[in-house]
Amino acid sequence: MEAITNKKTPINYTIVKDLIAKSGIKNIGKASIRELVSLINDIERETGEKFIRMEMGVPGLPSPEIGINAEIAALQSGVASKYPMIDGVTHLKIEIARFVKNFLNITVNSKGCIPTVGSMQGGFAAFLMLTKLNPNKDTVLFIDPGFPVQKQQLDVLDKKYETFDVYKYRGEALKEKLESYLKKGTISTILYSNPNNPSWICFSEKELQIIGELATKYDVIVIEDMAYFAMDFRKDYSKPGQPPYQPTVANYTDNWILLISSSKAFSYAGQRVGMMVINDQLFKKSYPTLNEIYGNPLFGHNLIYKVLYALSSGVTHSAQYGLAAMLKAVNDGTFDFVSQVKVYGKRAHIMKKLFTENGFSIVYDKDEEKPLADGFYFTFSYKNMSGEELLEKLLYYGISAISLAITGSERTEGLRACVSQVDESQFADLENRLQQFNSDYS
Repeated sequence: MEAITNKKTPINYTIVKDLIAKSGIKNIGKASIRELVSLINDIERETGEKFIRMEMGVPGLPSPEIGINAEIAALQSGVASKYPMIDGVTHLKIEIARFVKNFLNITVNSKGCIPTVGSMQGGFAAFLMLTKLNPNKDTVLFIDPGFPVQKQQLDVLDKKYETFDVYKYRGEALKEKLESYLKKGTISTILYSNPNNPSWICFSEKELQIIGELATKYDVIVIEDMAYFAMDFRKDYSKPGQPPYQPTVANYTDNWILLISSSKAFSYAGQRVGMMVINDQLFKKSYPTLNEIYGNPLFGHNLIYKVLYALSSGVTHSAQYGLAAMLKAVNDGTFDFVSQVKVYGKRAHIMKKLFTENGFSIVYDKDEEKPLADGFYFTFSYKNMSGEELLEKLLYYGISAISLAITGSERTEGLRACVSQVDESQFADLENRLQQFNSDYS
């Protein structure tokens, strides 16, 4: 389909086309998230028009005052002049362990609860460690679709990875597919996000059990990325110490590391403080290769005092106090962090309806046989357009997203939309732009 040039698009056609050319991005459909952010900023500045911005997964809610006030108090007490302990301030580590028990029903020693500079640093540190444990296991396996920057991290580290799109392998079919990679003996690590970025699929207990049991069988370590903790709003995970609990592979193997973000569930993205939680047995486990490299065989010791120390010398001191205060309030039952973010599910429900009423389809639409939850992300496509084509055409209508092609998805006709930056006041604009797009291309 050729671009519509003989009709007036919501955003000036000539300006958009010129700015795409000037950006140097050869293929909009393969552009990184940050490249798209920069391009759309330029278009908004040049045209004076506001986009329906769905390209970047950033929180769209104010940060809780509990955390902000705790940070202010910590700064006033003088923590800015002191280096934080690399493994985290003690009261934060205790609250992380409490949080894991209260909301996952998993018991873990606070020694294995480590603040990181966002989950991004936690993943980077884990990749550095896990690819050193066994010289025969030098490859990370991604259960995709997934967060593109995690693969970029491995590119930076010059480490190998393999991927497969889980869309066709839900339920029992996951076992054979996953085992086909593990039995080669080269996989050190399995990584996935749950709920999933970008598709918002959520693994069932059956699927988590398959992953956990195979991880034990093949001595592979699972990194479970919980960037969107408790944000599958089909169940209420908000009550500390009460079921239902956030599903986790930690129920089915001892070979796990959890990455828990404060960015989305706590709207604390700017402070770059996340949580890495390591299984007690793994934390204490000895590896001869680590002893050869670092002079110490213990997994947890090396991760903290060799890898994390080399990366950042600890997490910003005051940010740790802010996170600790929020977690304590959550653990004590005085702050319901889940209720704060349920607005994302409400936005997604409305936005998905606007898309489907105007000729679009939802790409990832089910968890096995159950309807997919409404949450932070959703995926969509339009008739016979490729994802690359659709992404570029939508820019002329003031709508931004990212291509599923950069997430490891095989559904290259699709785009990922994030709902967090779309305010309810923009729904009418979104509807009008989708109606015009459908009219122009139907």
